[in-house]
Amino acid sequence: MNAAIQTRIAQLQIVKAKVLAALRKGENYELKTELNSEYKERRKEAVRRVIANMTVGKDVSGLFTDVLKNMHTDDLESKKLIYLYLINYAKTQPDLVILAINTFVKDAEDSNPLIRALAIRTMGCLQVQEVLDYLCDPLRKCLNDSNPYVRKTAVLCVAKVYDLNRGIADENGFVEAVRNALGDVNMMVVSNAMSALAEMNSMGGDVWRLEPQIVSRLLTAVNECVEWGQIAILEALIEYEPRDEKEAENICERLLPRLQHANGSVVLTTVRLLLKYERYVKRADLLAQFAKKMVPPLITLLSSEPEIQFVALRNINIILQRRPRLLSKEIRVFFCKYNDPIYVKYEKVEVLVRICSERNSEPLLNELKEYAKEVDVDFVSCAVNAIGRLAIRFEAAAERAIAVLEELVQMKVDYCVQTCVVVLCDILRRYPGRFEAVVTTLCEHADYINAPEARAAYLWALGEYSEHIPSVASLLGAAVDSLLEEEDACVQLALVNACVKYFLKQPQRAQALVLRALQTASEKCANPDVRDRAYIYWRLLSADPSAARTVVLAEKPPVRPENSSLPEPLLEELVNELGCVSSVLQQPARQFVYARAERAGVPRGDAATTADYGTQAAVDTTPGADAAEGEPELLISF
Repeated sequence: MNAAIQTRIAQLQIVKAKVLAALRKGENYELKTELNSEYKERRKEAVRRVIANMTVGKDVSGLFTDVLKNMHTDDLESKKLIYLYLINYAKTQPDLVILAINTFVKDAEDSNPLIRALAIRTMGCLQVQEVLDYLCDPLRKCLNDSNPYVRKTAVLCVAKVYDLNRGIADENGFVEAVRNALGDVNMMVVSNAMSALAEMNSMGGDVWRLEPQIVSRLLTAVNECVEWGQIAILEALIEYEPRDEKEAENICERLLPRLQHANGSVVLTTVRLLLKYERYVKRADLLAQFAKKMVPPLITLLSSEPEIQFVALRNINIILQRRPRLLSKEIRVFFCKYNDPIYVKYEKVEVLVRICSERNSEPLLNELKEYAKEVDVDFVSCAVNAIGRLAIRFEAAAERAIAVLEELVQMKVDYCVQTCVVVLCDILRRYPGRFEAVVTTLCEHADYINAPEARAAYLWALGEYSEHIPSVASLLGAAVDSLLEEEDACVQLALVNACVKYFLKQPQRAQALVLRALQTASEKCANPDVRDRAYIYWRLLSADPSAARTVVLAEKPPVRPENSSLPEPLLEELVNELGCVSSVLQQPARQFVYARAERAGVPRGDAATTADYGTQAAVDTTPGADAAEGEPELLISF
């Protein structure tokens, strides 16, 4: 018996040993062992694996102390990875971060400028209050460092200190040091100082204002900066108001070379500045010169990747509302290519309609006709609607547009016919008494008209032009027979209206038809609106036919050209934000960025809308609850 028990105990111990061995083989345990290895390469590889796990979302915070032990290394790659790890877990383990302070301070005095900059950048990114006391002395030295790379990193660190504790930033003279950095001999330092000051201003502090001498210095610096430094400087110049016309002219002329930059953001920001400062310029020759210089870079953006094309087109749409004739000679550049993504095609069509004039309307109509022959249903609808917009906008183009639409209807493509019918009826309303012959084409293709909106438009045309249609009685009679089969109320209402119009125009021929239509609509139709309409017409016709004629056949107001332009206040805001997310959304930044929303008095809990301007909001927003720590800066729900 004792031997059996001992055997059982031995077996359990073996199982226990195997379980413990399996647990020890877990990835974190393995990384812990590697991080404490005596071999340098194994420790370096372990650090890489830790960062890889952290990047994909695995929790490696348990290795904090083991990673911390590897900070004392001369290998720059390992040091960067370890500092990245510390930044990621500093807020969850602030007490352990203090253990790394001595290494940070030591690295801030290293002979290698890359290590000095890395140390000061990491200390600023930790965002731990306890670290600030140890950061001040190294930061002060780095702000006056002999190496420009260290100085440009230090000025950005000041903005992080200012965000964490404004009192410490002011007391130690860090803000003043950043202001002085605007006069640095190195332009990278100047651009970073500009970014730091702008960021501190956006935090609600009034730490800096543009002055003419500083503006001149920045315009000189922008020529020598890298693209991101140029963007920072150009963004800052948006806030500057020139003292007089001469200064505005000088600024515009010094900005013109930036239009030739390869970076689209630099180009769009420069265009934004030119549109701002040209308000102060009165010389027509200079304004023409600025406009001529803006066209080529905007066209060049359309040769970029589809995503950049989309952003460029959204911004061009805004620019054209400010300068309608800017691209009027470049209409062919915006013609859609066969391999353009659908979202780029939509924007190109919108721009084409906006820059079209009577002079170039015919080639555009021919181009839109080709788009209407494509297989994408939504894009075909977009192209056909664009043809209608041009016809309504330009009377000279209406005849050609009607011919194009008739050709499309005769192709008998179902989804194309529906939109064409609606658009044709809009054109008939725009030009009453003209183009009645097109109704004959609609009647010939009545079997292909089946969408509710299209059928309603077709029935309206039958009633409105019944005197020009020999077969109107049979067409309306067939429609009355299927009245109860119509599911959409708008079609039923349009049919009742058409029958009454036909009766008022030709009483002898239409008496039986209108009686049948009103009787069916009032007694058998399930929709109360249709029944009420039929009762009203019945009593009106019975009581006073002349009054019915006055009501039903009254002259309708013609369709007006669609105003697709943004309201002026909204347009001015978006012009001042060209190249930003707001110009793509066509919604002011103050409505979806917390900091700007609060300054503008827009509560966080309110959904961002453009109701103030009488237009539909460009994006969907969700009411926000109380903002949690670390919440994103945007109100938009993607």
